[in-house]
Amino acid sequence: MTDTVQTLSDSAFQRIKAMILDGTLEPGERLSEKKFADRLGVSRTPVREAISQLVSEGLAVKSAGGAPVVNSVSLADIMEILHVRSLLECEAARKAALSGKGMEELMQLRARFVDFLEGPPPSAKEHSSLDMQLHFTIARMAGSKLLIELIEGLKTKTQMFDQGSIPDRMMPGCHEHLAIIDAVTALDPVAAAAAMKEHLTNVRAAIISHIYHPF
Repeated sequence: MTDTVQTLSDSAFQRIKAMILDGTLEPGERLSEKKFADRLGVSRTPVREAISQLVSEGLAVKSAGGAPVVNSVSLADIMEILHVRSLLECEAARKAALSGKGMEELMQLRARFVDFLEGPPPSAKEHSSLDMQLHFTIARMAGSKLLIELIEGLKTKTQMFDQGSIPDRMMPGCHEHLAIIDAVTALDPVAAAAAMKEHLTNVRAAIISHIYHPF
């Protein structure tokens, strides 16, 4: 694959992925090479590569007829994902607090969460983006490439499920994120792991509540 095709493929992947994560593309929707080539203004080759990557990362699956479609995440799936995330991310928070690295970036993220709480309420997209940044930053601070890859994959699948559809979680989520940041920057591994566990427990409870009481 040439560098140009690779660049176009990476761009197509990121754009289609964003449409899946923000709900523009719904679960079960067919990913047509021609449709997205026309939509993105590229040839079918980079779109084909992008769709293959989406399938490999679990964002798309092959249907019974063989056509790629947007994957769906069931409640059972998300409960299992959150259980595994809790195991991995509590350990990541603990290691991040022990590492003492990346504190400046964490403090920058902290300031943005404070702005969300004290200023105009953020959009679901803004909150989701900052939420992802924090979880990925802590994973990187933990210093394990495998841990980073696992957390990023599972966090993305969590986002596929909620797609910002639980607005009541925004403000409590900001407070929980601040507690995680404060524990990590205080170099307190026990408190950092506990704050992460509480956050993910609350995410799980909110998703269950939203499923059974959507309004």
